[in-house]
Amino acid sequence: MLKRVALLIVTNLAVVLLLNIVIQALMASGLVDPRYLGNYGGLLILATVMGFGGSFISLLISKWMAKMSTGAQVIEAPRNSTEAWLLETVRRQSERAGIQMPEVAVFDSPEPNAFATGPSKNNALVAVSTGLMQRMGQREVEAVIGHELTHVANGDMVTLTLIQGVLNTFVIFFSRIIGSFVDAALRGRDEDRRGGTGMGYFIAMMVSQIVLGLFASIIVAWFSRRREYRADKGGAELGGRSNMINALRALQGETESSLPKSMAAFGIRSGVVGLFSSHPPIEERIQRLQENTAVS
Repeated sequence: MLKRVALLIVTNLAVVLLLNIVIQALMASGLVDPRYLGNYGGLLILATVMGFGGSFISLLISKWMAKMSTGAQVIEAPRNSTEAWLLETVRRQSERAGIQMPEVAVFDSPEPNAFATGPSKNNALVAVSTGLMQRMGQREVEAVIGHELTHVANGDMVTLTLIQGVLNTFVIFFSRIIGSFVDAALRGRDEDRRGGTGMGYFIAMMVSQIVLGLFASIIVAWFSRRREYRADKGGAELGGRSNMINALRALQGETESSLPKSMAAFGIRSGVVGLFSSHPPIEERIQRLQENTAVS
């Protein structure tokens, strides 16, 4: 966890430094009038705190949020042979993956799904739906669990949090810069700006934040899809390649996932298709496994 926190701090500083260099270069070239940037140093700090702060807090409370939003019940003591088997499977695969035993939970949902979350690989939660346990055989469930544990072992939750934090910082910063430029253009370059910002600032800032946020979502989704291929490969290694393929085939006819958005990125499946999807098409995932293609 300490290494991840250190990475978060270093990334924070790198983002601030990069934005500062960009603004300084623009001002030095004459492309940007310093009068219309205001206190951009303060804006850099605000954007970084808001961008990374929100993402990091979400990561820290991710297990609690997952339990609350899905109604997942952590298995403290197995109530039946199915729960005992589930705990033993997670324990065995966790040892093989080189991570501490995560909390194991079951949430009530008729659709076959599972997800992993948590602030670190040694402080995680793996949850499976009642639909998954009822509609898949044990071998396929083992592969799904391996998929989720690979997310945990690879630190995917922290990785995507860092990516989201960087993009949030850029969105917050540049949307306000764009707002300042639009406001300056509408009010006139020589007008005294001591009266504060005009309506043009707020409208341009909100519109640009939405547009930039959409582009940021596409980037996060692209990274998430890459991590899914790696998780599939891990599921194949921990649970068997044919079992992983069969589990994915069992999901092909399913409708859109009902997992909350914050959980969907680390579920076994997502119903969204296209640039904003956190998961690649199942056909492509199956093909990768059949070809035994490693993803870097």
